[in-house]
Amino acid sequence: MERRMFMALLSGGLLAVPFAGEAQPGKIPRLCFLTFDPGTPQSSRFDVFFQGLRDLGYVDGQTISIDYLSAEGRGERFPALAVDCLRLKADIIVVTTTPAAQAAKNATRTIPIVMHSLGDPVATGLVASLARPGGNVTGTTLMASGLAAKRLGLLKEIVPRISRALVLSYLVDPIAAPQVKELESAAHSLGVKLLVRDIRTADDLPAAFDVGAREGADGVLTTAESIFVAQRNRVVQLAAQHRLPGMYPYKLMVGAGGLMAYDSYTSDLQRRAAAYVDKILKGAKPGDLPVEQPTKFDLVINLKTAKALGLTIPPSLLSRADEVIQ
Repeated sequence: MERRMFMALLSGGLLAVPFAGEAQPGKIPRLCFLTFDPGTPQSSRFDVFFQGLRDLGYVDGQTISIDYLSAEGRGERFPALAVDCLRLKADIIVVTTTPAAQAAKNATRTIPIVMHSLGDPVATGLVASLARPGGNVTGTTLMASGLAAKRLGLLKEIVPRISRALVLSYLVDPIAAPQVKELESAAHSLGVKLLVRDIRTADDLPAAFDVGAREGADGVLTTAESIFVAQRNRVVQLAAQHRLPGMYPYKLMVGAGGLMAYDSYTSDLQRRAAAYVDKILKGAKPGDLPVEQPTKFDLVINLKTAKALGLTIPPSLLSRADEVIQ
């Protein structure tokens, strides 16, 4: 009954939560962290962000209260989790995927929302513009023009013979389709046919690789949705099982045994997300804080994986790598 009443108030627009900068003196702020990833705040993907908060003086349980709410790999849970953030009386919400951001924005237009390395926030309607977001959403985006095409070009450079590439994409996320479109455009000019498979859960992965094998795929890529970094071990294990060279958007996937990554999800971008939290909790309005895009990209190559696949990495590519795993 209480939840129904709460939802009725919410849908009627009667809930108004002040910006965190207007919070009562002496009250430690409450941060709601919404993520797709299963697990706990100790998930290595977010270490830099949480360390960034600590470096800025935000210690959980002392100077800030952090609620870590995970969709446990099920994106349809975000609307309910966003409502939970309101129930918890969050002063600020941090979101790590576009569906989470959309759910949070639908739940509140007053609580500040910080994007932690999301997709294109303008195209998905989260902000009015990168320079002046407006509203209650700001933060960082990991998207930059041409990234998907760049990844396919690098895969072609390391595997010149590639003619068919398996593309794994979480198409329910609105950031996926533009990446696939960009890949398709690049594939045409590179002479590569794409085999696009929609991955909704981890259980879809084996069947997708089986399709790739039947269709003669000689390489694999993923688009940059959270499911693939959350399921990185399974993705790279299946790629190894099918002997497919892989290009990924997260260097964590290379650390798990993937061949190569071109990653915009850098430590600096994660620290910047923590800095947004700090600015807003000190009174800044999210709509006045420009959204930041990546300015650094990490090319990471796993030579051990290359050797297992019988590949020789061109010296010109090795010289451009930011990190080489032996």
